[in-house]
Amino acid sequence: MDRDPRELDGAWTRSQRHGSVPPPADLAPFVERFWTAEWDYPEPYRQKIVPYPHVHLTVRPGAPAEVHGVATRHVVRELAGPGRVAGVAFRPGAFRAFLGRPVAALTDRVVPAGEVPALAAATGQPEPVGADGVADDVGVLRARVRAALPVTVSRTAGEATALVARIATDRALTRVDALAAATGTSIRSLQRLFAEHVGVGPKWVIRRYRLHEVTERMAAGEPVRWTDVAAELGYADQAHMTREFTALFGEPPTAYARRY
Repeated sequence: MDRDPRELDGAWTRSQRHGSVPPPADLAPFVERFWTAEWDYPEPYRQKIVPYPHVHLTVRPGAPAEVHGVATRHVVRELAGPGRVAGVAFRPGAFRAFLGRPVAALTDRVVPAGEVPALAAATGQPEPVGADGVADDVGVLRARVRAALPVTVSRTAGEATALVARIATDRALTRVDALAAATGTSIRSLQRLFAEHVGVGPKWVIRRYRLHEVTERMAAGEPVRWTDVAAELGYADQAHMTREFTALFGEPPTAYARRY
């Protein structure tokens, strides 16, 4: 099947606009950022979304607010006509305080915000998104999260947040056993901590950030030797890396490079 030409060489950016703003100080312990997206497609467009280890709360005109758990694979959304969505990306580890149970219960799921105890106001009702567009939508989201306070981030949740931040920034970290050794804990303890507070395991998080670095190399125009990259990232072979990349990004590395 031929590729949609709107996918290639960044052509999709001509029909979409994206924005991101940091949280106010009172929400910063829980929220990493607020984000917005707007689009206008006369013909339907299949948008691939590649996940990070964040839980999201989203609002869009005429629909109830939704909570999106961490997705372990890429997700495809069909965009048609004009539309918009705004969201909250919660800090990894922080959403446990709102959910009241292990975040792994939301993994690969989308649920109405009313199913989350701390967000249960206006259960099942369309969010009163702003008539003036995405800026007002972000205000709605700020108010929704603020109304759910006070919640308290536990010590273990804070540990999970710090570990994800460490994984994101330490490019030499490619294995869970190395993370366990560096933090003086066991692999099993890390797995339990991540299931409770992040929603996906430490191995998934490590691979997600290391594969993101591969896409950065592509974007910079660097030559990529896939066998060397697979070895650097701790894969048994290039084929194993390609399978994981395809599951996460929806296409093999060379096809992904054509998209962007």
